[in-house]
Parts: sequence; C-alpha cells; structure tokens
Amino acid sequence: MKYLFSFLLMLGVMSCTTSQVSKYSAIEYEVGPCFGFCPTYKITIDSNRNAILEAEHFNFSEGGSKDDLNKPREGTFKATLSPEDYKKLVEATDAANIETLDESYIDKRIMDASKVNLRVTFSDGTKKDIAMSAGEKPQKLTDLATLIDGIKKNQKWEKVK
Repeated sequence: MKYLFSFLLMLGVMSCTTSQVSKYSAIEYEVGPCFGFCPTYKITIDSNRNAILEAEHFNFSEGGSKDDLNKPREGTFKATLSPEDYKKLVEATDAANIETLDESYIDKRIMDASKVNLRVTFSDGTKKDIAMSAGEKPQKLTDLATLIDGIKKNQKWEKVK
C-alpha cells in the first residue's frame, strides 16, 4: 500500500511539473518606425516569463516631436511577467495557430505604418517568423499583437542599460 501511495504521489508531482512546460521557448515582437511618432521597440519573452524590452523611441510618453528622434534610444529594460499575463500570451499564441499562418501580412499600399516582425521559437528549436503591417491579417494574429503591446505597457520595467 505504501508503494502505491508513493507511486501516486510521484506521478502527481511529475504531472504538475510537466504541465508547466511551455511549447514556446521565446516570443519576440519587434515594431519598427513609422512616418510619425509610433513606439519603436523589440520585446522578447522567454518561457520563464522573463521579458526584455529594447526601447528606441516613444515608448514611455504620449505625443512627440521630430526632435525626439535625435535623442538617444530609451534603453534596455527587464521585467518578469505575472503567471496570468504569461498564460494569456500562450493562449493568444495558441489561438493564433502560428504554425499555419503565412510568413507575411505586409500591405504594400500602406507605406506610413510601422512594420512588425513576430518570431515564435518553439521548445523544439524551430522558429516561425511573421512580418506584418497595417492592413488585413487574421483576427487572432491582430489579437496577439494587441496583447503583446498591452503587456509592454503594463509591466514595471527595470532599466538595465
């Protein structure tokens, strides 16, 4: 009986630890400049919920001017996502069905919008890169992009350089 109890306990512990393994080892989201004052940044989130934000311009203030482009980049920041935020990110990435999406959703008719690059690295080491701009793309991909931008805004970033 004690062996059966020990076996069940070990099985329970193993199932708890394996359920926390993410199928994504990293999610990178990079937003390039536009012909205005759009935030320019790259955020990388790993499976341990660690986030690195490489902020160029217009990430921490509203509005802006052309003079702001001559200022140095805003810096590199780090944060740890809450388990809830990371769970939402994984769920939105799953819902977008990244593996099946096209590699480009660039609308060449819209020239003044930021170009965005999404790179999802799976736990097996494979990667999926998706380029996007304003214009038509699957709604679940738009939802994921909106979520990542929201995550960028709601973290307590600590400047590292």
